[in-house]
Amino acid sequence: MCLIVFALDCHPRYRLILGANRDEYQDRPSEPAAFWADTPHMLAGRDKQAGGTWLGVTTNGKLAAITNYRDPRQQATYARSRGQLVVDYLRDAAMTPAGFNNILTRDGAAYDGFNLLYGTSGELHYFTNRGGSSGPVKPGIHGLSNHLLDTHWPKITIARARLEAIVQQEYPDPEEIFTMLADHQPFADELLPDTGIGLERERLLSPLFISGSDYGTRCTTVLLIDRAGDVTFLERVFDRAQRAAPTQRFNFRIPAPFLTK
Repeated sequence: MCLIVFALDCHPRYRLILGANRDEYQDRPSEPAAFWADTPHMLAGRDKQAGGTWLGVTTNGKLAAITNYRDPRQQATYARSRGQLVVDYLRDAAMTPAGFNNILTRDGAAYDGFNLLYGTSGELHYFTNRGGSSGPVKPGIHGLSNHLLDTHWPKITIARARLEAIVQQEYPDPEEIFTMLADHQPFADELLPDTGIGLERERLLSPLFISGSDYGTRCTTVLLIDRAGDVTFLERVFDRAQRAAPTQRFNFRIPAPFLTK
């Protein structure tokens, strides 16, 4: 994932309202969201190159999502696959956020830069191996791209504002979240960050929805978890021409013993 925007515990009906765009090289093979045959309690897309995933949820209420931290000047040698972190957390039903934080603290330097959201809709945590303030995520509207949580990049600022407007509705419409995340409009040069990739590439990566011939938005996910534990997971996959496949929809209820607060 390269853009995640979410409302945590700030809607009367929903614990979590989340929208995310996965940006990736167009020729990197992947599978759309499904319950994995080897991990049947986990719903996620699958990176066929390294075997990990970018965002997933489980039938017992765990969730995790990852973005890369963009800094080509600081890269690990023989780095592990960052997408495997999401799988490691979701696959182990007994893994707690505290236990996983210990693992991330111990092993985080073995990966290139990353931001990881993990936990449940009632206890969500953030971890980065790039010196940010890792820890529990406070209730509110948050955004994450290729820098630290809630960094004031223009795409984060506008995505948070748009989600905040959607969250004011009694029944937030997932289609409005899809539309918000489908914005191809780049931002003005003077608003762009300098992450060491050059201005032309910063322009390409600046919109909420990236439309590049070699690299772009490959799918959009909308996730809603209400206060009764009902989960709605929607995924829309795009081809190289940004044409959308039919939207996939998954629904299930988290058992009451796994709901927190």
